[in-house]
Amino acid sequence: MRDQTGREIDYMRISITDRCNLRCKYCMPDGIQCMPRWEILSLEELEAIAVCAADLGIRKIKVTGGEPLVRRDCPQLVRMLKNVPGIEKVTLTTNGVLLEQYLGELLNAGLDAVNISLDTLDPGLYETITGADALDKVLGIISRADRLPIPVKVNAVSIDFDNWKDGKERDKNGWRAMAALAEQYPVDVRFIEMMPIGYGKQFQGIDHRTLLLQLKEMYPDLETDHEVHGFGPAVYYKSQRFKGSIGLISAIHGKFCSSCNRVRLTAQGYLKNCLCYEDGVDLKQVLREEISRPEKESHFIWPEGLDVRDEGIQSRLRTVMEKTILKKPMAHCFETPGRITESHNMSSIGG
Repeated sequence: MRDQTGREIDYMRISITDRCNLRCKYCMPDGIQCMPRWEILSLEELEAIAVCAADLGIRKIKVTGGEPLVRRDCPQLVRMLKNVPGIEKVTLTTNGVLLEQYLGELLNAGLDAVNISLDTLDPGLYETITGADALDKVLGIISRADRLPIPVKVNAVSIDFDNWKDGKERDKNGWRAMAALAEQYPVDVRFIEMMPIGYGKQFQGIDHRTLLLQLKEMYPDLETDHEVHGFGPAVYYKSQRFKGSIGLISAIHGKFCSSCNRVRLTAQGYLKNCLCYEDGVDLKQVLREEISRPEKESHFIWPEGLDVRDEGIQSRLRTVMEKTILKKPMAHCFETPGRITESHNMSSIGG
């Protein structure tokens, strides 16, 4: 469908958990509180929403978290989403730590592509950022990218890590080593400007206008790559030295709102039009309005025999989803922080 400005909305990012096995300081540091499991959508609820979304014109779904693979039924959900008529692509964003464990199941379920979040190749800094010694597991998957049957992207948040821990833990490799992954492997390395919401407000991001100049110094033949690499807002660049490419997702200094084609669903069932604003609708309330909670249940169980395609359920979902998507804001206001109304952390919204 199209929103009030005429933009075609065909892409939905679905968070399936607010939990994670890492503790990145800019996203989900130690001590952060997670939602009770009852508040997290079940597979059937996610499927019901996807069915309605497809009917409204959503064609591509990105499964995110938190870390989606800490939810063991993630491959099952991928299979369910792939079987929804109208859904053309289902992809996954993960920190990569558990990817080797679940890769076979994900591929069998029909996963179309994977994005791996990785900010540094320096083992010491990786542990400082994430609180875990797991860099080798992540690099093991990336090093096999040329032998995998699906495309691999590497997502790096553009933060100045040079002086973390008062200079005691410096990034010996830096963003240049991250960029060089595109030379070594057939992967798209994307640098993502830090969103000034949640814990991200505490960290100094790198202006992508400056980063692009530095990339051109590193790769003098760098030029815009006009090939389609996915369904997001990255601007891609290529060099003859690359096996892959480099992408810049520049929400702050390369505002792409006029072509934004996405909406987001949080793990708690809140449909959001824009990261910048709290506006949206609680789809969990719509789905559960006639379902009471059993006293002893710690997580929500879809009623036996209730079809996710039930006409009443789909009608209620369509009414609120269509109305909400139609009102998608014209643009974000990240450049003027005082106007930002979103107060949640990224881990609870979805990456």
